[in-house]
Amino acid sequence: MSLPLSDPLENLDADALRALLREREQVLAEKEALITRKERLLNLKDTTIAQLTHEIAVLRRFRFGKKSEQINGVQGSLLEEAVAADIAAIEEELHQLTDHPKKAAPREQPKRQALPPELPRIEIHHEPESSTCACGCQLERIGEDVAEKLDYIPGVAQVERHIRGKWACRQWETLTQAPAPAHVIDKGLASTGLLAHVLVAKYADHLPLYRQQKIFERAGVKIPVSTMADWVGVCGVRLQPLVDALRETILTHDVLHADETPIQILRPDTGRKTHRAYIWAYAPGAFESLKAVIYDFAPSRAGEHARAFLGDWRGKLVVDDYGGYKKTVSQDGVTEIGCMAHARRKFFELHDAHQSQLAAQALDYIGELYAIEREAKALDATERWRLRQERAKPIADRLHAWMLAQRSRVPDGSGTAKALDYSLKRWVALTRYLDDGAVPIDNNYLENRIRPIAQGRRSWLFAGSLRAGRRAAAVMSLIQSANLNGLDPHAYLKDVLTRLPTHPNSRIEELLPHNWQPATA
Repeated sequence: MSLPLSDPLENLDADALRALLREREQVLAEKEALITRKERLLNLKDTTIAQLTHEIAVLRRFRFGKKSEQINGVQGSLLEEAVAADIAAIEEELHQLTDHPKKAAPREQPKRQALPPELPRIEIHHEPESSTCACGCQLERIGEDVAEKLDYIPGVAQVERHIRGKWACRQWETLTQAPAPAHVIDKGLASTGLLAHVLVAKYADHLPLYRQQKIFERAGVKIPVSTMADWVGVCGVRLQPLVDALRETILTHDVLHADETPIQILRPDTGRKTHRAYIWAYAPGAFESLKAVIYDFAPSRAGEHARAFLGDWRGKLVVDDYGGYKKTVSQDGVTEIGCMAHARRKFFELHDAHQSQLAAQALDYIGELYAIEREAKALDATERWRLRQERAKPIADRLHAWMLAQRSRVPDGSGTAKALDYSLKRWVALTRYLDDGAVPIDNNYLENRIRPIAQGRRSWLFAGSLRAGRRAAAVMSLIQSANLNGLDPHAYLKDVLTRLPTHPNSRIEELLPHNWQPATA
């Protein structure tokens, strides 16, 4: 006769039983929360896939539509480049989301042409670490696999021949071969050096792909614009984690610069029509140790874009007087630092237009403040603050009193009144730098970082799409940050693109320009 098993809960006192029940309830709650998070992520993933699928369908209709619907000339070439790159980027994003092989384009893609035999070849051998089999016998080389990639050194095209020897053990009938090196574009034609060259030429030298195509032809190799556009699109997606990490790093600093500059954008669904979009730029304070800049492309100048980028960041924000920043600086923990260069510019314009003696006097006062800043540049924050308090603050106080006195003597609405009002209404923000040695006097540091974009507009004419604008902002963030750290952008991007396929995402910060070290041979 079997005895019934006793319930272990019967031996627990009331307090222990309640504690056990609370523990079980907590475990169940945690499991439910985990399930909810997973369901939310799955829904987000499904929504993203649906959006990308719709977007790529629209772009493919434009790219492969009737020729009568296409745009001709230079404008058409630039738009075609952007659309082709966007399609490649979306295919790469879908591949990462679904973990399935990328779907082929609607039309059959041409087979890769053999690289010209007259191009010089450089052989790169990949062999097993040991030619001895596990059984102890010597492996026999029975053949090899060869993969050719097009490389480019400015003015000279060459071919990398990656040779992977095949080694066999006759006794065990096994085959040993070094693995194929991972590449940022699977089975791609281009070496990482060529990919880096195309990116630097497009986003640093501002050469559209159709112009690069002619340069490559002079070097003896024909590369379709659509092929280069595919490279640009995929590389943009693969480099995005670095840009995201760079943003997070910049947002750890207490002093930030912010500014924006316009750029025209042409949307495929509107034909020839363009509208104004903006590239917003952010950088750590001029006196911060981190040398970096990040660009953020947005379809408008609305202040919500700055707030979305900054998120929960709190600190001192160096900006001009554009109203889009006002809601940001009105938040608790965000302090506006005015730009003295903009105040000086108002008086300079007044003096330049009317030879105003009042404007000349204001420029002399402001010039004294800048002379002190040139001395303060080499000092640490504490010494800079002390110098400003001792020498700059008395000058600023005299300037403020002088402007108040002059304002009472000039009529409202005049150019002189407007120049004075600009500084008087912003005086608190303009002079906050006097009380903090870590804060710069103006926003010129970031305006210099925006200059490459202004120069590039002459070549771009416009961005071909929202995606093209965001891709340009991302790649330019890495290129200009590399420049700030004294790096050759081509060498940096070549090394990063080589290492990315096997580099752990948990250590992505190692590849940021300010941390980057060349890979050792």
